[in-house]
Amino acid sequence: MTTPKQDSPNQPLADFTRLTVARFMEKEVQYGHPRTKADVLASQMIEGFGSVPIVDEQHRLVGIVSEHDLLASLEKRLNWNDLSAQDIMAPNPYSVRPETDIATLIHVLRVSNLIRVPVVDAEGTLLGIVARRDLLRGYLNRKASGA
Repeated sequence: MTTPKQDSPNQPLADFTRLTVARFMEKEVQYGHPRTKADVLASQMIEGFGSVPIVDEQHRLVGIVSEHDLLASLEKRLNWNDLSAQDIMAPNPYSVRPETDIATLIHVLRVSNLIRVPVVDAEGTLLGIVARRDLLRGYLNRKASGA
């Protein structure tokens, strides 16, 4: 006779980390183009996220501009009216795919000290963005619902 298998205390966490980015990513994302002016990007950040993905004409991710990048430009006394995304963006930023599991995303966020990561498809087309707080909220909501 076998004894029934009991869930380990870490089972909810294990179940959570097997979920994918698609479940938590924000699909409505403000983005810019390489020629978008820095002041426009700053306005987007104030209304949305602390970084703005930069895409090409085919909507493929080519860079990202963060609050840090904008602050660095101010420290250098650069005029935002004269700066475009291509001047201050981090090219080829970290990104994840919708099917990336949460354990991998947590590792990427922690090791890279990132707050948020763009989500792209196999061709590099921007699909959304996922942030640390999305994961924290998702875990809390899941725990509260008993899932």
